[in-house]
Amino acid sequence: MANEVLTSADNGILTITLNRPEAKNAANRALAEGFVAAADELEGNDDLRVGILTGAGGSFCSGMDLKAFVSGETPHIPGRGFAGLTEYRASKPIIAAVEGYALAGGFEMAISCDLIIAAEDSKFGIPEVKRGLAAAAGGLAKLPKQIPYRIAMELALTGDFISAQRAYDLGLINQVVPSGTALEAATALAAKIAANGPLAVAASMQVVSAAQDWTSDIMFDKQNEIVQPVFVSEDAIEGATAFAEKRAPNWKGK
Repeated sequence: MANEVLTSADNGILTITLNRPEAKNAANRALAEGFVAAADELEGNDDLRVGILTGAGGSFCSGMDLKAFVSGETPHIPGRGFAGLTEYRASKPIIAAVEGYALAGGFEMAISCDLIIAAEDSKFGIPEVKRGLAAAAGGLAKLPKQIPYRIAMELALTGDFISAQRAYDLGLINQVVPSGTALEAATALAAKIAANGPLAVAASMQVVSAAQDWTSDIMFDKQNEIVQPVFVSEDAIEGATAFAEKRAPNWKGK
């Protein structure tokens, strides 16, 4: 894996760190390929339950490396999107731990994660229009599904930044925490998730993600297709047994 992305695993949590602090973790091809390798590690290792995405040097990601872009290099990975993330659908949750700037493609990476923890002084935005570009890695298509339409439109057309508190008030992020503690808070949240049944977590995440596109006449049929296997799994029996025996469950993921 390239040095542009670092990983560390502990207690079922894989922490993925964008490691270009000299460029505020702007995404180049190597960073994108490094994230793909990290995401594949998360997906393929049954001992890993949750991922955390963060950035080195006090910033999350400032977007695309424009110097690399001008030279003809792209951080877009076919089938995976910007930096290998924005078109990717993991079966395990990924939490964005944001310090500093999450801008342009960096913002699109953050909103492509399942949960977001942000430091109180962090900034979010899709300023592509200020550079004659468009937020085509999810800023335009995903944001109206996550915040009110007219606010999304304003951010898309002005390129203005918003604060972490404003993002929280809009329901875009989960927690605002003191500066320098986003990774710590994300790790605590990840630990709560990792303690739960992995099949139940995966099915729940899949339903919540897909349900916004289901009509009322099909939503329960669609949900049942996904969750029914959970109820007949070994983990379901183990969860009930552990509760009755007043002990922590021993999940098998099957």
